[in-house]
Amino acid sequence: MRLHDTGLSAKLLKEKATQYMIETYERFDFVADHAKGVYLYDEQDTPYLDFYAGIAVNSVGNCNQKVVKAVQEQAETLMQVFNYPYSIPQALLAEKICTTIGMDKIFYQNTGTEANEAMIKMARKYGVENYGSNKYHIVTAKNSFHGRTFGSMSATGQPDNACQIGFGDMTPGFSYAPYNDLEAFKAACNENTIAIMIEPVQGEGGVNPATMEFMQGLRKFCDEKGMLLLLDEVQTGWCRTGKWMSFMHYGIKPDIVSMAKALGGGMPIGAVCATNEVAKAFSAGSHGTTFGGHPVCCAAALAAIEEMEDKHLAERAECMGAYFMGLLKTLPHVKEVRGQGLLVGVEFDTLSGVDVKHKCFDKHLLITAIGAHIIRMVPPLIITKEDCDKAFAIIKEAVEELSA
Repeated sequence: MRLHDTGLSAKLLKEKATQYMIETYERFDFVADHAKGVYLYDEQDTPYLDFYAGIAVNSVGNCNQKVVKAVQEQAETLMQVFNYPYSIPQALLAEKICTTIGMDKIFYQNTGTEANEAMIKMARKYGVENYGSNKYHIVTAKNSFHGRTFGSMSATGQPDNACQIGFGDMTPGFSYAPYNDLEAFKAACNENTIAIMIEPVQGEGGVNPATMEFMQGLRKFCDEKGMLLLLDEVQTGWCRTGKWMSFMHYGIKPDIVSMAKALGGGMPIGAVCATNEVAKAFSAGSHGTTFGGHPVCCAAALAAIEEMEDKHLAERAECMGAYFMGLLKTLPHVKEVRGQGLLVGVEFDTLSGVDVKHKCFDKHLLITAIGAHIIRMVPPLIITKEDCDKAFAIIKEAVEELSA
């Protein structure tokens, strides 16, 4: 649906949204009318270079034609079905995901936070059933972000974050340790700890990649203690970091891994993959979903993964990420550029990340800001050097204007 199809003006549409919607977002003052490739367009066909990609979702490009066709064909055949009969795209996608990333079993969800909820539940149930009623403690990282439902926000190691303030006590059973500090994670574990849960690259925490020593050390420690390693790859999964999954950079394999965002090519889908042994924790009635494994979303995900394969988007993310980060390191006022593939963060010395974000928006580049001084870019993985050059030029201009 385009705005001109509704007969409304942009002003009236915004008024309706303000009147009827519960607003928890800082709105950009434009109507997202349509999109294609690496661009998002407003109602006047003004192009915005999209280095937001729906927050790391539209990795194969906005309105990718293969994904769009898969959605249309599946919607005409079977739009929704409950999870008691088998459905074709669900089964085919399960095989594709598990064989591609080297995991045994999958359980579908709708979103990243739901996927993390399922991962937490699976780990806790595995611990209680195999080791006793108190074996459900999980250690996560400080400055982590795992979602906004109660279990996942309780796992989030940001007690001063707005996502945790005002809701009363968090779900018990979590402790937090500094990211990339292996000894601190070991010390945070106790006799009731069943798992360690981290993001391979902290996104909301400031775009902080795990070190090789930290990730491999956690795997070794979990193996020694009979604990599980849980990886939140909601944002890092599916070629974003230069591999199918970020854990592949480290030569390790998790016991459970969550995913969402890029998986659906723009359609909402989440999932957890687990080893055969850990997956046994979920049995009839212990977990479920109405829309998880939705036929249309599974068809879209199959098409998106095929695009990732055909266009070698993991390799492209690695190449373009290195090129883009190289440019960003030459910006004025840069304290550090960090990331993995095309999950890229820039920390400034004194400049406000929010101010840089808004300046870039005024110049028709879409990025986001984290904390006081950090901007984050998660563009479609189909971007070219020319797109990187254009984005860099806009950011550089914004930084120079703010520091003048």
